[in-house]
Amino acid sequence: MFLVVGLGNPGPAYVGNRHNIGFMAVDEIVRRHGFSPWRTKFQGEIADGVVDGKKALVLKPMTYMNDSGRSVLAAATFYKISSEDIIVFHDEIDLAPGKLRVKRGGGHAGHNGLRSIHAGLGADYARVRMGVGHPGDKGEVKNYVLKDFSKADQEWLDPMLDGCAEFLGDMLDGDDPSFMSKVAHRISPNRPNAPKPDSNKNDNEKA
Repeated sequence: MFLVVGLGNPGPAYVGNRHNIGFMAVDEIVRRHGFSPWRTKFQGEIADGVVDGKKALVLKPMTYMNDSGRSVLAAATFYKISSEDIIVFHDEIDLAPGKLRVKRGGGHAGHNGLRSIHAGLGADYARVRMGVGHPGDKGEVKNYVLKDFSKADQEWLDPMLDGCAEFLGDMLDGDDPSFMSKVAHRISPNRPNAPKPDSNKNDNEKA
């Protein structure tokens, strides 16, 4: 079984925030693949289902961002899921809006949600870094990620979320390059030399 985690902050005030793009991604995964209804467990919300024949548990920690690791560790421990079978979707300020990269292992780059997961599980899990851009001033980062996406952002955001859900099976197969290429093509289908998708594969600090 795989554990697919989306990072964000709970509550209606944060729903549209850049920091909640991880929640948005797993919501789309659950919707597209017909997962079970959300239920409360492991200090979070969970749903389960099957993606391309592989069982997956989706988790949204409800602990606020900087305590996400407690929820992820609880779920991984209960289901005996190894770090190598955990995928975390999160916002990435060091990537331009609409850019996406997969990273396995390595540091947390100061992201509080990843820092918390590192503390409980170590670094041997996969991260889907979903670019939201940088405000240009380090001191403005917290305010920036806790603001909603703009209307203009929807042009790349909706295709990114759609692609992450549709092509998740490639990541579960360990084919990160294919996943990244297909999502990039979904976001910018007309860019030169774009690879074509495989048609056969269907107080808690809050920032």
